[in-house]
Amino acid sequence: MDIELATATIADRNKSVVRRFVVEVIGCGRLRLLPELVDENYIGHLMTGDHYGPDGLSIDVMSYRSALPDLAVTLEDLIADGDVVARRFTMRGTHAAPLFGTRASGKTVALETIAIDRLAGGKLVESWVQVDCAALARTAHGRRCLVGGGRESPATESPG
Repeated sequence: MDIELATATIADRNKSVVRRFVVEVIGCGRLRLLPELVDENYIGHLMTGDHYGPDGLSIDVMSYRSALPDLAVTLEDLIADGDVVARRFTMRGTHAAPLFGTRASGKTVALETIAIDRLAGGKLVESWVQVDCAALARTAHGRRCLVGGGRESPATESPG
């Protein structure tokens, strides 16, 4: 088998794992799939701190699903190169409980998210995740978003 074909096959398999995680675990709440998709030594680097293993990832997923009980997930982009997969997805739902330091608003919110995942042996082993929390604060409460050190600052309008 030629090396390009082998790399493409690995990349496709890794994209399938990440797609299942986003669609089935985050989108549908199928936490029972985590041991199949996530290595026991997994490290998730999030703005709230590092989380470890399938249990740490389960806590993250449950926080999204409890804050947005009618959560719908749209996978916007999925790009792979060997053992690395980049994903861009949007989580939408009614903001019913605190999330990322933003109190519940009862409004429909959209959380745009970008993550880079590293896989080994067909499982997630490390992720770097960035959720657009400033947009959450602006949408939910219109006036304020958190900046470095937890200080509040006036929300700004997007250009044009």
